[in-house]
Formats: sequence, structure tokens, C-alpha cells
Amino acid sequence: MKVLELFAGVGGFRIGLENSNSELFETKWANQWEPSRKSQDAFEVYNYRFPDSLNINESIEDIPDEEFEKMDADMIVGGFPCQDYSVARSKKNELGIEGKKGVLFWQIIRATTIIRPKYLILENVDRLLKAPSKQRGRDFAIMLASFNELGYSVEWRVINAAEYGRSQRRRRVFFFVYRNDTEFAKKIDTNFEAHASHTLFDETLYDDYIFNKGLFARQFPILDTPVKSRRAYYNLPDDIVEISDGFSGKVWNTGIMRHGRYFTIDTKPTMEEQPITLGEIIQPENEVAERYYLTDKDRLEKFEYLRGAKKIERTTSEGHTYTFAEGGMSPYDNLELPGRTMLTSEGSVNRSTHLLKIDGRYRLLTPIEAERLQDFPDDWTKYKKTLTGEVAEVTDRMRMFFMGNALVTEIVKRIGDELQKSI
Repeated sequence: MKVLELFAGVGGFRIGLENSNSELFETKWANQWEPSRKSQDAFEVYNYRFPDSLNINESIEDIPDEEFEKMDADMIVGGFPCQDYSVARSKKNELGIEGKKGVLFWQIIRATTIIRPKYLILENVDRLLKAPSKQRGRDFAIMLASFNELGYSVEWRVINAAEYGRSQRRRRVFFFVYRNDTEFAKKIDTNFEAHASHTLFDETLYDDYIFNKGLFARQFPILDTPVKSRRAYYNLPDDIVEISDGFSGKVWNTGIMRHGRYFTIDTKPTMEEQPITLGEIIQPENEVAERYYLTDKDRLEKFEYLRGAKKIERTTSEGHTYTFAEGGMSPYDNLELPGRTMLTSEGSVNRSTHLLKIDGRYRLLTPIEAERLQDFPDDWTKYKKTLTGEVAEVTDRMRMFFMGNALVTEIVKRIGDELQKSI
């Protein structure tokens, strides 16, 4: 199965799929571009690790249609930026996109339109399902409608990696997209068309698939009843602008979209898998360099302030005064729990940064430990191959940035495991 990896970062999707079955999943093309940066470190790490594929270091918007036409990919994968996906119609009756980085999703649609892959596996932050705040679920509904227009169906699930045996409490929405003429699609539910013409639609039509037989349900088991009876179905209008202007449906953490209708349920995991703890993934202290320890009193006091509860009076640019309140958190991270969600600011003096206390000393995570939180091999990001062909070491700061942007590769592996069973 030939794979195109978009928004490739340092290769998280590729690692996961190759760990599942390196003979079945062959990544032949990859695109990685970091906007607003002179250095392209993530691409250079990818190029160092995967010199055998065609690796493209330019904005996806600048890849011509002719380049995509040369790619006979069976599957497209990628984690794309989450921004504003509202749409409007121009005077010439063409769709226009609001939101600078939000347009990058439409590049996935462009690649899909040209390549016509059988499958896509995409990943994003879970707040995508609630965006924008004033019209929750609209952005995701636009995406569902866009794939429906191209003749694809979508299955989605918000997965917290720690709830399925991994070492990080990282919640991300994964969606599995498949073309409606594939054998996979035909096997799902032959009853859909029989029900589709009913005026009173059966919202439980896909319950067995969502709870038991779906690709996500088999690898990431859930309880077989909705949380607080939360479920919904929605008939997507054919006009995407109509969805952008007037969407009023609900989108929960689990669902399926087939032939313009989606069914969504709020679900909970069965909680049968024990997570890996921070204490299990940290390096022995004799392997940790002194630079990761906090010996500066000012830095320790700064962490104490950032992680503590606070109420601060602030004034807006319009002169309105309000109180910013923030609850306290543990002064340091519990080694008996999985790690918190890692952000791109990991390693800096920041409230979200992991802070460890070991043998009475405070320290930060090492780059290897950050890689382990995302199920990357140790020192995966240590070296890069520069655009001039030289091999160089990557700074700790950039390595942490990579991991904050990455995904938990073991989750992708399990998706790959189930996909190869299904096809």
C-alpha cells in the first residue's frame, strides 16, 4: 500500500505504520514545511531518517497539481493545523476561505481530488470537534461534507493515548476516511441505502458499528452505552457555504459519516488498559546531563509561581477590567502517573512544561524522555541532514518542539494493525 505523508514533521505516521507492517505500508512521498522559519529542521530530520522516499520541502500550497498527479498513493496520512475553516462565496460564485492556516485542510482535499486514494488517516487536536466556540462543530461538519462531496465516508474517534496503555495523557481526534467504492466501504452497512429515504431517520442505525465492529471500536474498545445519553445524527447540506453559515448540529467524540449523514455518540473507553507511567519512561539519573537540572533559584521560583493558583486583575485594550483566575497544579509531576499533554513549549520555563523531582532535585525532561512520551525511538531527533548534505546535531530546544508537535506513534500502529485486518 503506497502512502503519501503530508505535514510529516519528523515522521510519526510513518513510524507507526511501519511498526504495524513495514512490508504492507510503504511511504513513498512526504511533504514537510515549517512556515515562517529559515531553518527546516523537522524536514532535515525526516530526510536523515528516510532518505529512500521522495521528500518535498516546500509549502503544500506550492506543490503543483502535476506533482500530485504523479503520485499513485493508496493512502494519504497527516496531522494538519487546526484553524478557522469558515467558508464564503465570492462574487464569481467560488468558495473563499477565511483563516490563514486553515486553508491547509483544503490542500488535503486538493490532493485527495487529484490522487483519489482509497484511504486517509488524519489527526488533529480534539477541540476541532468543538470549533468555533460560537458555532460548535461547524468546522468538522465542513470537513465531513467536503469528503462526502468527493465520494468518501469518515469514521472518527477522540483517543486519549494514556487510556489505551501509553505514557501520555494526550487527547487527539483521529479520522479514518475511505472511498465509497472500496470493498471496505461496501462491507460496512448494506442497510444504509434502505434507510436513507426514510423521513424519520433511525439514529441507532450504526450503533453496532460504532460500539463494536468499527475500525476504532475493535482497537480502542468503548463502553456500549452513550455518556449521559448523548447522541445525534445530522443530514449535511450539499452546499458547504450553508453549513458554514447555519450549522446547528452536535458533534461528539465518536462517530461515522456515510452518504451525507453523520451519526455521533459521546463514548467512554472501557479503561481496561493500564497506562505507562512517567517513572517507567524516565532515564536513569546517571544518564541525565547536569544541564537538565534546575539549580537556579529564580527558575525554580518561577515554576512555583506558574504552577500555583493565581488571581490577576487585567485590563483589556478597550479599558475593561477583569480578573484572570487560574487553578493550582501539583508543584511537580507525579512519576506514578502518565505524563501530561506535551506542548511545543516543553523544556522552557512554562506552566505546561513537565517538572520532575527525583532524589530531592528538580529537573526537566530530556529529549529522549520526550521521544518516549510519543513512542518514538530513543534519539530519533538527535541528528539531521541539512539541505547542503551535511549531518548535524539538533538542539535540545528543537527536539522538544518536534515532540510537542508530534503524535503518539503507537496509536497509529494500532490503527494500521486494524486496517490490515480489514482489507
